[in-house]
Amino acid sequence: MSDKVEFILEFVVKASPKMLYKFLSTPSGLSEWFADNVNSRGKKFVFIWDGSEETAVLVNKKTDKHIRFKWEEDEEADTFFEFKLETDDLTNDVSLIITDFADEDEIEEAQLLWESQVNSLLHAIGS
Repeated sequence: MSDKVEFILEFVVKASPKMLYKFLSTPSGLSEWFADNVNSRGKKFVFIWDGSEETAVLVNKKTDKHIRFKWEEDEEADTFFEFKLETDDLTNDVSLIITDFADEDEIEEAQLLWESQVNSLLHAIGS
């Protein structure tokens, strides 16, 4: 059983799901806001921050809808991070829903980090 706790964040983004999905699923898009550099080979994505590397495996994706990654070094089978895109039928607002896991005493810090990252994403897409 996992010691990490799931948390979900939702952000309204002024962009089409098709355009936004490229920033969530491609190495060049992820390099714009999520990491300093991103390389991929098949389902393995290498994220580089300040010279350190973390590898994640692409677990599941549906074009323009969602993409789920699992950190390679994370032994806990039930943890992942996911970007999901939902469009409100009435307003056509697009929501970016991020699901991640963190130790209970690190959730607030993890949420602040995601908020900062998403602010970089919004800046990158001009939203």
